[in-house]
Amino acid sequence: MNSVVAGITYRAVLGRRRVLLLILLPLVLIGLAVVLRLVGSTDERATVTLMQVYAIGTMLPLLGLIAGTGTISPEIDDGTIIHLLSKPISRPVIAVTKFAVAASLLALFAAVPTFVAGYLLLRDESGIAAGFALGALIGGIAYSAVFLLLGVITRHAVTVGIIYAVVWESLVGGLVPGARNFSIQQWAQTFAGQLTSTDFFKPTVTMGFAVPAVLIVTIGAVLWAGNRLRSLSLTGDE
Repeated sequence: MNSVVAGITYRAVLGRRRVLLLILLPLVLIGLAVVLRLVGSTDERATVTLMQVYAIGTMLPLLGLIAGTGTISPEIDDGTIIHLLSKPISRPVIAVTKFAVAASLLALFAAVPTFVAGYLLLRDESGIAAGFALGALIGGIAYSAVFLLLGVITRHAVTVGIIYAVVWESLVGGLVPGARNFSIQQWAQTFAGQLTSTDFFKPTVTMGFAVPAVLIVTIGAVLWAGNRLRSLSLTGDE
């Protein structure tokens, strides 16, 4: 990991208008938790539904898309990536650094608000707050790698990412039993289930599958992104 590249990337991502979405999406989650508490809907069923449908099912992939593509796609699109590639820095190191930045942003804007929302509703009851925060953290790491890779291999990363998040993650991965094993969203819920004891939440993917799946996808996507960067010439053409 390169600290100079990390600093430049943080400033670039947080300095663009996309940071407003990074802030807005978790604020909506916390706002929904506050509303549910005010109207007295602080039971486990309502909290689990909020965590599954919004925190993990909607907010997390969207934040992953914003952070993952935002660390590199704009630089490729406007050509400024060439200045970075011209420096004596290993391309895989650049990819790892971009991934680390995206993953840290997901930890801050996804995992922390998920815990806060769960704690507002149930405090420490049934481990729901901590469980879904863990799920958001692990899922965010995987999403960061996948969307970083999309940002490197296609100039239509946002469009492809939205299609992936909506069609595969939400529809196919959420509704087709066999496809759930290949959904980051489902892997995140599996990790959440390790700390959650409520009767209203039962993950459908086993830890024996989710753990190696997260490792393979995350490491594979980052390595692929680093190798792909090697194919970018200093003129900006592949």
